[in-house]
Amino acid sequence: MTTMTRQSILASIAATLVLIYSVYGSAAAEEKPAVSNEIVVTLLGTGGGPEPILARFGPATLVQAGGLNLLFDAGRGVTVRLYQLGISSGKGIDAVFLTHYHSDHVAGLPDLWMTGYEFGPFGSRAKPMRLWGPSDGTNEPSGAAKIAKGLAEAFSDDIRIRRADEHIAEAATQIEVHDFQEDRVVFDEVGVKVTAFAVNHGDLIKPSVGYRIDYGTRSVTISGDTKFDENLMKHATGSDLLIHEVFAMSAQLAKLPQMKPVADHHTSPEEAGMVFSRVKPKLAVYSHVILLQTKLTELVSRTQSTYDGPLEVGEDLLRFTIGDRVVARKWNPELRRYPD
Repeated sequence: MTTMTRQSILASIAATLVLIYSVYGSAAAEEKPAVSNEIVVTLLGTGGGPEPILARFGPATLVQAGGLNLLFDAGRGVTVRLYQLGISSGKGIDAVFLTHYHSDHVAGLPDLWMTGYEFGPFGSRAKPMRLWGPSDGTNEPSGAAKIAKGLAEAFSDDIRIRRADEHIAEAATQIEVHDFQEDRVVFDEVGVKVTAFAVNHGDLIKPSVGYRIDYGTRSVTISGDTKFDENLMKHATGSDLLIHEVFAMSAQLAKLPQMKPVADHHTSPEEAGMVFSRVKPKLAVYSHVILLQTKLTELVSRTQSTYDGPLEVGEDLLRFTIGDRVVARKWNPELRRYPD
């Protein structure tokens, strides 16, 4: 290959990339966080049920620490929220952790996986997507392993076509599964430690876990879906930030017998307040918010009946920086960024 030919090819590639970025916007703007001693947590989706509403996408939380992007749960619309932040669904995500296998927590996983291996600033993953998920301790494959196998089979035609037509690397289309049993460290890289612990989401919904992420002296705990749970409080104690689910409904709905089993799988505002009071985080935050005929003001007042500390009701794209203190910032949709 001559020097002129090589230069022409490089110029063509550069022009193509400029065109792609002009079409898709600054989708790689944030790619990987700068390494610092802080943890940055972004609520990508704060919804808590199957209702497809615009205000709250499916459960998903991004934790950035040590230069890593860690994703906890992958609910509906997770790739859209990542794109809004300028983070690639492919090379921008270092690991995905599932709390349990209810559909609202995994519905966005196929999109995340496939968008991640496609060419472009929103994808371009060159290696397998790394997926962590709890096992029930039997010899059967875990839910994460079943999902990985099922996705590979369900979308085998897409994989075959894109590998042949777009020259997608085989490794990029694979999922690397990490099974684990609860109450142990499941991830430890570049000083970022992730501990999974069992939570009580009901007798039939097992395995189900929460996660604690520690980096240096900073920490955040994500409850996952749970009832009032002693094991959660044990592992969350000392956390700077505690992100907890909540379920609240009107007194009228509470009279319906079909609502009781749903409520029994979750934590009421009063119970959550008791959790916050015992754990004493620098900041308590609600995500996976289920409000049935209940207003936000009522949610807060009911929580404050058992807790008098700092509280935020999460909303999509609300971001927290954990340093010497915890600072919350709201996404500005008009500016399409966080305030300085």
